[in-house]
Amino acid sequence: MRRTLKIVAIGLSLLAMSCTKNDIDSAKGVNPGFGFKIINTKAGASPSCLMIKLNPDADISSFIVPAGVKSISPVFNSVPGKEEMERRFGLDRWFVLEFDENSDIDAIASCAASSKAVRAVEFDSGLIMDSQDRVYACSNTVTRAADLPFNDEYLSDQWHYYNKGDKVFATNCVAGADINVREVWSKLTGGDPSIIVAVIDEGVKYDHPDLAANMWVNEDEIPYNGIDDDGNGYVDDIHGYNFADRAPEITWGLPGDVGHGTHTAGTVAAVNNNGIGVCGVAGGTGKGDGCRIMSCQIYTRGAGSYASLEAKAVKYAADNGASIISCSFGYGGKIETDNDYLRNNEVMYDALSYFEATKNNDVLDGGIAVFSSGNESDPFCHYPGAIHNIISVSAIAADMLPAHYTNYGPGCNIAAPGGEYCVCPSIKGCVLSTIPYEVESEFDGKRQTGSNYGYMQGTSMACPHVSGVVALGLSYARKIGRKFSREEFKQLVLSSTNDIDQRIAGIASKTFEKTYFTIDGDRYYYTPPQSMQLSSYYHNMGTGLIDAWRLMMAIEGTPCLTSAIGEKQWLSLDSIFGSSSVSLTYLSVDVPQSTIDALGLQPIVSKKTSGTNGNPVPEGECYAYEQFGRIYLHPTKVGSGKISIRMVGGGDHVGGGDNPTGGMEVTREFSIISRAEKSSNGGWL
Repeated sequence: MRRTLKIVAIGLSLLAMSCTKNDIDSAKGVNPGFGFKIINTKAGASPSCLMIKLNPDADISSFIVPAGVKSISPVFNSVPGKEEMERRFGLDRWFVLEFDENSDIDAIASCAASSKAVRAVEFDSGLIMDSQDRVYACSNTVTRAADLPFNDEYLSDQWHYYNKGDKVFATNCVAGADINVREVWSKLTGGDPSIIVAVIDEGVKYDHPDLAANMWVNEDEIPYNGIDDDGNGYVDDIHGYNFADRAPEITWGLPGDVGHGTHTAGTVAAVNNNGIGVCGVAGGTGKGDGCRIMSCQIYTRGAGSYASLEAKAVKYAADNGASIISCSFGYGGKIETDNDYLRNNEVMYDALSYFEATKNNDVLDGGIAVFSSGNESDPFCHYPGAIHNIISVSAIAADMLPAHYTNYGPGCNIAAPGGEYCVCPSIKGCVLSTIPYEVESEFDGKRQTGSNYGYMQGTSMACPHVSGVVALGLSYARKIGRKFSREEFKQLVLSSTNDIDQRIAGIASKTFEKTYFTIDGDRYYYTPPQSMQLSSYYHNMGTGLIDAWRLMMAIEGTPCLTSAIGEKQWLSLDSIFGSSSVSLTYLSVDVPQSTIDALGLQPIVSKKTSGTNGNPVPEGECYAYEQFGRIYLHPTKVGSGKISIRMVGGGDHVGGGDNPTGGMEVTREFSIISRAEKSSNGGWL
């Protein structure tokens, strides 16, 4: 239960006292491991509170309370059964001091730091959302494409899931500039309700027609009875909690709200195959099997948020079953090292450490945090995403090039679609997802009105793509009975990518136009064309563009080969069978119809020639064949599928019967991924 210590009279055991100059000077001494006790500055911080962290052997009763402080309360709610974990990461030692906005915050901080009980004093730093500008209306009616697995009406406009290179999304749109999730949905998984993703953001519209069925529900809480039924310290937290207002009711439509949380949540897990709206990455297959969304609201009314709210939300997510936190926000400006971040934001560092160590599913031994990298075009990632073991996401556009706003460079681990309306320019080049209200916008002189769905752009939109893919990966691992450490799984995620550096290297610069809005918010105009030099982004967008299919194959242990669409090509089998693949004896190549359809494989007329070790290659039409340790095929569509090859392990024929000395028959399955852009090393970075 939440504990609050009110300072109301001199007779209390905690006395409000003034500090002497010697007390204040002593606060400037070195605190081992953290430099000065006052670990950050008040710039951009809350003017009415600050936080203290006690020494491990100290008790709050020994703290000398500075004059002007009105209340002291724990930063984190203690949850029954979690006490040992809370102590392990020091969460039980964090307290928040509250006072009037016109108080002398520097004096209060110095006085607090002078207490021998205090290890650190932290100003409550402000946070920014990583989205660009505003929402654009989605009011067009589209027809379901025959090659898409679900019946959601706007799925064909979600190029970020399956991109065929349609120029309506970008003048230089590239087929395969997407997360490659289509075949994952149709063949492997759409999600698992036991995998919960906490969206730490604005409030999520939990009754949205395309989100309601996939919202997390706190089954241990009786709705709206004013009682903390489950004892987690929060009353009536049904779908999450509103930390911004310190209230149970999650909000999304107050003046100043932009729908940011609802939009990111829709990308994670909008309900799939329900005949309406959009799809979410881990939104299921229409059978109630989507991953669940927990709303941890830290923004409201267009105002910024603070580190204390963020930290509370992270702990809440850990305590209430979330396996992933999706965080489209960060601290602006450059912080040089993880140690510098820790010295300035220790409360959040402790909360993230607690979350990552909390096991909430059958697959991992902890949680995975995903952050956006930032939208300032900075050559470095913003924190907290820049922490070395936290996944940080940069943004690409439908042209498979870095979006003009994205941060890049050190700390940026992986890329995902964030959208960009200035490439075409077209609003359809942004990311389409759920929004919580009706919106009007104007484009090319035409006013559009739409409800429940809209376009946004930013690394905020890239982040939930990766969060959704991670959720799909955990769902699939659970389905097939695989288990990983969280570090192993993060490495699988970061190595499950497609190359974008070759595309960047092939184009010297990218022309774009920024959009600005008039005061009424409806009309917008472009600046003159600007140019971004792409050489700066080369090798600076992390490991590449996230690929959902490739992650599922890594979870299976199935190797992948990357092919280029529109080409008849040979692919080496060395990565499948080793460097001796050229000398092995192959018996047959099996290409399922589902793979033929997914890759658009064209029939190949093979000539009857000698294959490896004199084995004949079949004559006539086929969709793939092997010769001299290579496979020959002709894909015409971006997609993914599996192929099996039968070969002889040891010798040039299979043993048995009259040939007891022959080799063993071996069948090896592998995956083919076809992309418009293929690196010379087969897609591995």
